[in-house]
Amino acid sequence: MKPFENGGTDLEGGRVERERQKSTRGNRVVRIPNQALLSGFAYCISSCSMILVNKYVLSSYDFNAGIFLMLYQNLISVIIVSALSFLGVISTEPLTLRLIKVWLPVNFIFVGMLITSMFSLRYINVAMVTVLKNVTNVITALGEMYLFSKHHDSRVWAALFLMIISAISGGITDLSFHAVGYAWQITNCFLTASYSLTLRRVMDTAKQVTKSGNLNEFSMVLLNNTLSLPLGVILVFVFNEVDYLVNTPLLKLPTFWLVMTFSGFLGLAISFTSMWFLHQTGATTYSLVGSLNKIPLSVAGIVLFKVPTSLENSASIFFGLLAGVFFARAKMRERS
Repeated sequence: MKPFENGGTDLEGGRVERERQKSTRGNRVVRIPNQALLSGFAYCISSCSMILVNKYVLSSYDFNAGIFLMLYQNLISVIIVSALSFLGVISTEPLTLRLIKVWLPVNFIFVGMLITSMFSLRYINVAMVTVLKNVTNVITALGEMYLFSKHHDSRVWAALFLMIISAISGGITDLSFHAVGYAWQITNCFLTASYSLTLRRVMDTAKQVTKSGNLNEFSMVLLNNTLSLPLGVILVFVFNEVDYLVNTPLLKLPTFWLVMTFSGFLGLAISFTSMWFLHQTGATTYSLVGSLNKIPLSVAGIVLFKVPTSLENSASIFFGLLAGVFFARAKMRERS
């Protein structure tokens, strides 16, 4: 019986050791060593995918209801986050009146940012959208300087100047130039910069009015998307998208709803990753990472949507992407 007992003891000891190793491995998964890097990578993937899918819905399907698309995407996010919270998978803060009042200003900017992005994508190709988004970095840097007294060195300003030149030259040489689309995109740049600058400050204020004294990313996603629903419904009527939705045959296609729903999942991903990334870094870093992901996004946009381009326009786009990389390097040196 002794060998059996020893074997049982060895088996029990092995089981305990395996449990300890599993626990250790579990701890390694939870304790992420560099959340700034991981959150930045996740933001890049979700951001690129979101732009391409939105462009596909609006252009390839010729869907002329960008506000409804935004509304549906936000509804998907609310349903998923609410379901996960109800099942106890995640925890979210109750949406109290005090919290809503604090968050409402940033939500108006959030909705405006999404809508102007939808409208610009309908008229402008993805590559030019990515180059024009460089203007956001300029506005954000100026905003941080005046709002937070943050100073940037000469290399950063040189990169920002190159971004402005690339945006102007890209617009001049754009074979598919559309004034309305460019107007929407410039407006989007101002709103995106305002969102990244305002969100960081509102995060700190919002924490003070919650019951727990904290506000995690899922709570912010739920708050942002829930508040956008009534505003989105109003804007659908204001922009007279109801008549179009009633008459369009696209809403009868199951494949179209499948793509729309997929875009809703991406909308949730970009809402979560953008707030996670802002939590780990700052507004200008948030913008510079957006500059770096423009390189694969521009190439994918030109190839997937077969965008007509010229040598001059391609050079302008490439110049703008290099300016974004130069900006990223300058910011890294400034932070070090």
